[in-house]
Amino acid sequence: MGMKDQFQDKSEQWQQQAKQKAQEGREQAQRGRQGQGPDRDRMRDEEAERLQREEQERLDPDYDM
Repeated sequence: MGMKDQFQDKSEQWQQQAKQKAQEGREQAQRGRQGQGPDRDRMRDEEAERLQREEQERLDPDYDM
């Protein structure tokens, strides 16, 4: 087996390992989302509302008369 063949084999092994790790990462992320979905979505909505309120308060001028 020549050097070129060895490098090709090693490259293919690394690509395969990278694909497997990417797949495992996607599966773990999906499992994590399934377990926390509604609570995390609710928290994100509350945070978005709070940020909107703060931005609106900042932009609205005070009219104390």
